[in-house]
Amino acid sequence: MSSQKNFATLMPAAFIGHGSPMNALELNRYTQAWRTFGQSVPRPRAILVVSAHWYIGATAVTAMPRPQTIHDFYGFPPELFDVQYPAPGLPELAEEISDVVHPTWVGTDVDSWGIDHGTWSVLTHAFPEADIPVVQLSINAFKDFDYHLELGAKLAPLRERGVLIMASGNVVHNLGGVNPRLVDQGFDWAHRFDEAAKGVMLDAPSEAATLDAHRDYGLAAPTPDHFIPLLYLAGLAGTAGAGSQVLVDGYAYGSLSMTAYTLGLACRQEEPLAGAPTLPDEVPADSANI
Repeated sequence: MSSQKNFATLMPAAFIGHGSPMNALELNRYTQAWRTFGQSVPRPRAILVVSAHWYIGATAVTAMPRPQTIHDFYGFPPELFDVQYPAPGLPELAEEISDVVHPTWVGTDVDSWGIDHGTWSVLTHAFPEADIPVVQLSINAFKDFDYHLELGAKLAPLRERGVLIMASGNVVHNLGGVNPRLVDQGFDWAHRFDEAAKGVMLDAPSEAATLDAHRDYGLAAPTPDHFIPLLYLAGLAGTAGAGSQVLVDGYAYGSLSMTAYTLGLACRQEEPLAGAPTLPDEVPADSANI
């Protein structure tokens, strides 16, 4: 097993509702909160991200020294495709992850993935210098919610080794329901599910895997990829015996929740700015990869 010194501070963890890739270029109330988060945490040894956009048939971690910046979307302005987040990787972290989650099997990816927009759209604000190593953990599409909740809990020892664990998705994520005119609004069902999830995350995170029984889950998460990252923070919170804290909340385009949570860190509140960015006209409302 890898031997790592304990850090004096237990590293915080977070779930970020990342929303549209356009947030990477925007200064709004959400990206402002991400900046505040990055400025508030102790400097991590590495950042481990569970992103909704690496949703594959296996559990794996990136293990390349220089991960590529992946532009996994279409129809957005050219300047978004010009964004690069040249953070280094940390190949040796793959062994540490494998050790702490044993006997769960974790593969290593040395050349196929990198840093996707679920990760870099947030980190460009939270850690704009891109000088902290970044590793991504895939979401295994073949596993049930309990698996992901338990895997999140197993990652807890990494927080004692200076690793910031961040999950990136959206509690409510229904692209078929996107209405670009509802820039800062959410449908009634989006509010109901987001508030139900909030109650669980604040008071009983170990019960997060039961949220699929909520009457609005089918509308809130017609595909589970963006919801599952929440389970990783819930697993960590359950292990810590504590609820999480709301970093920022709100809605975008009717059918997205932008709620973000932190664990072990209460960030100062800034004067709120405007909300979600306007979607470009050329982005189809029902197919934008956000």
